[in-house]
Amino acid sequence: MTDRPIRGRGFARAASVLQPHIRKAAEGRGFAVTRVLTHWEEVAGAEIARLARPVKISHTGPGFGATLVLLTTGANAPLVEMQKERLRERINAAYGYNAIARLRVTQTSPTGFAEAQAQFAPPAPAPQPGPDPAREARAAEIAAPVQDDRLRAALEDLGRAVLSRGAATP
Repeated sequence: MTDRPIRGRGFARAASVLQPHIRKAAEGRGFAVTRVLTHWEEVAGAEIARLARPVKISHTGPGFGATLVLLTTGANAPLVEMQKERLRERINAAYGYNAIARLRVTQTSPTGFAEAQAQFAPPAPAPQPGPDPAREARAAEIAAPVQDDRLRAALEDLGRAVLSRGAATP
């Protein structure tokens, strides 16, 4: 048995269970408010979120405002650099005050470094080849003598699968 008291409220939302862990990890990187991390696409906009991501907030000096470090690939750095002021305004709007005074863009390789191993954008799905009309016709021809409709349809599916597998093998 565990030493934790049992709550009578039933299931807890995953976000509420993970929030203390996310907050602790984010505070280690300087993010006192995790909204910038957890809702980056909403805060930065889809275009910038695809190109860069926040890495660290550093509070240096006695002045008001922090420096937000953004990670991007070398080719996208000029695009992010041109939009820094607009991005800073959007981030400060998410905080509710001028929390970020400066943005620093850090360039990295798209693969190979620890921070850059995660993709900035999801990869496009691989195109799936369509059914071959010759295989479709051959499968229907083989299953044509069968009288039962459901059995004939199942045999056609099996025939297409067998004929496709045989064609893929050299």
